[in-house]
Amino acid sequence: MIFFIVLGAMIFGYFLSVTRIPSELSRTVGDLPVNRYVILGIILCIILALGCIMDSMAIVLLTIPVFFPMIIKLGFDPIWFGILVVRATEMGLITPPVGMNVFIIRGISGVPIKTIFRGVFPHLIADALQVIALIIFPQISLFLPSLMD
Repeated sequence: MIFFIVLGAMIFGYFLSVTRIPSELSRTVGDLPVNRYVILGIILCIILALGCIMDSMAIVLLTIPVFFPMIIKLGFDPIWFGILVVRATEMGLITPPVGMNVFIIRGISGVPIKTIFRGVFPHLIADALQVIALIIFPQISLFLPSLMD
């Protein structure tokens, strides 16, 4: 299964490089008269929505080649964006309707899915607050990498 995801992502990456979609999309998005944080919010919402229905590795392999050039064009730090992508993807994996991690917990524990989703809700709120804090204060996630200079 993982091999097919990676294979599909490689084919998709080749398609993107041939058609130059990421560079054209980053140029178009970079020229929009919108605040760069609005675009970042839209990107994170897309990743969060995909996390509700897809595997995390598939999300990262399919979206990063498209979104990364836009993020660079908008002037965001790549390490910071990577951390935000991981947080948004993991939030999507515990969000209804599918919430793949919730189904794994159900399979292991045998607790009804409705009970698990109710238990996950406070953690989802905490994760959303963490992402907001990371967006407002990027130094939180860039402190340790800045020590490597």
